[in-house]
Amino acid sequence: MTRVLFVCMGNICRSPMAEGILRRKLRERGLEGQFEVDSCGTGGWHEGEPADPRTEQVLARYNALFPHTARRVRAEDLDHFDHIFVMDKENLWTLERMFPAHRGKARLLLELNGGGEVPDPYYGGLAQFEQVYRMLDEALEVFLQTHAPR
Repeated sequence: MTRVLFVCMGNICRSPMAEGILRRKLRERGLEGQFEVDSCGTGGWHEGEPADPRTEQVLARYNALFPHTARRVRAEDLDHFDHIFVMDKENLWTLERMFPAHRGKARLLLELNGGGEVPDPYYGGLAQFEQVYRMLDEALEVFLQTHAPR
């Protein structure tokens, strides 16, 4: 079992979008039983809430919508998950400050395909959510090409 966790700030935009994309890709490949996928945020402002409606709209368009409830990252997450992918440097630094014993376990998701950060679309429109979807989709395809069983 390969365990993958996605982390952003509030767990309503980028990290649930990444989770939905990976879940769709695993479903399409018949690999759901070989992976555990989850997402969370470094902050707890949105705990208990569903994903942002724009995230849900984009995920639905690509057949990647799933039931999501926002939650905050916990120390046990860093022990449990094999791959911890963070959306941007600010949240990576926050995660490392929150859990210094696990420094170096998490990494930026876009390191998988060239580097960079996934911009937060929260204050943008649907076009920004679509752009984020494409960025995440490309990076997660690279992840599966290197980590999915053949």
